[in-house]
Amino acid sequence: MKNLINTIKNIFAIEDLRVRILNTLGFLLVYRIGSYIVLPGVDPNALAAAHAGGDSGILGLINIFAGGAFSRASIFGLGIMPYISASIVMQLLGIAVPYFQKLQKEGASGQKKVERYTRVLTVFVTAFQAPGYIASQIPASATGPIGIFFYIRSVLILVAGTVFVMWLGEKITDKGIGNGISLIIMVGILARLPFAFTAELLGNRMKSDGGGLIVFLIEIVFLVLVVMATILLVQGTRKIPVQFAKRIVGNKQYGGARQFIPLKVNAAGVMPIIFAQAIMFLPLTVFTSLSGGSTTMSGLVATFSNIGGFWYNLTFGLMIVAFTYFYTAVIINSNQMAEEMKRNGGFIPGVKPGRKTAEYIDAVMSRITLPGSVFLAIVAIMPAFAMLFKVDNQFARFYGGTSLLILVGVMMDTLQQIESYLLMRHYDGLMKTGRIKGRTSLSGPGVAAA
Repeated sequence: MKNLINTIKNIFAIEDLRVRILNTLGFLLVYRIGSYIVLPGVDPNALAAAHAGGDSGILGLINIFAGGAFSRASIFGLGIMPYISASIVMQLLGIAVPYFQKLQKEGASGQKKVERYTRVLTVFVTAFQAPGYIASQIPASATGPIGIFFYIRSVLILVAGTVFVMWLGEKITDKGIGNGISLIIMVGILARLPFAFTAELLGNRMKSDGGGLIVFLIEIVFLVLVVMATILLVQGTRKIPVQFAKRIVGNKQYGGARQFIPLKVNAAGVMPIIFAQAIMFLPLTVFTSLSGGSTTMSGLVATFSNIGGFWYNLTFGLMIVAFTYFYTAVIINSNQMAEEMKRNGGFIPGVKPGRKTAEYIDAVMSRITLPGSVFLAIVAIMPAFAMLFKVDNQFARFYGGTSLLILVGVMMDTLQQIESYLLMRHYDGLMKTGRIKGRTSLSGPGVAAA
């Protein structure tokens, strides 16, 4: 306890860090207040009655990411998800389209152009999603007859709300601590945790057939184990085993010293699950935008809106494995790594410098990425297994899945930045057992990730 108090004192003794933390808390407070401001013309009581007991399925998952603003028809109802979708599209364009590939190689100036395109695309994505959101999530009982003026006004407000949230995220990154977009998503998820906790304890386990407090305590123990496993997954490996390690023999200038190339089993962080989740939202997004407000889902849309269903989770897991390989290939350039080794006089014993070295690194990364991708997929679909044991849908989403991975990843990244400030000022770190390791790969060009 004494060490904790001393750490807090050290944090607030550093003026720059103190200002950044207060700025971050202030921006997040603005976001949370805005998530409770309902669209003009909507009766919040009637809306709450219409959505009573409806926080399930993929719509409930979207509501978690929006911190409850989605179901409240808030001015921030669509949250930051359109920005994440636009960012993912821009990353894919950076791989497939030569113009965007060129921008990504131009450094800071190219990155500014990419960010500008991302903001513009965010506006179009929000404008596409907003009419479907209004039609499917705001019943006539909460507004009365919905006219064209209501639609136009609400779409403009939702677009402005998403742009404002995007601006808040950028300000947090610039003037606060941590990645702003990621922190906004994390705060939204944390805001739903007390409701999920209460629903499981009072609304589920305290029923006559719910198992009582003992079963609830067993669930909490299992949840702690899942959190610990998720922390290991986010951190990646400490060192690659010797048979996989790429030992570089230095040149004579360094006395033949051996070093390790820092490769991880989970080099992609949680970006693959963000990619996959965004695509899993796509069928429902298109359906709500084109159905004219119909909430009756069938066929493909119904199958991929059931987060506890077999086909949803099988597809989700396979996509995560595929995107793990994809994103690892994006962030780890084996050709560039091989060229840098050759330029610095380093080499891998038994492997020719240049192209052969790049091929060797690719082969090793393919092997060590497989267990990391499978583990990531298992953690992602863990909520479905929790539902099989009759855990409440809201609480089950914290047994792994996107929610838990984002919570753990963002917290570790933020704590890592705070610890860096402390160590730069010659204070003790946050932990005595070693440095905190964040995921570092969650944020791509313009991506939080959420």
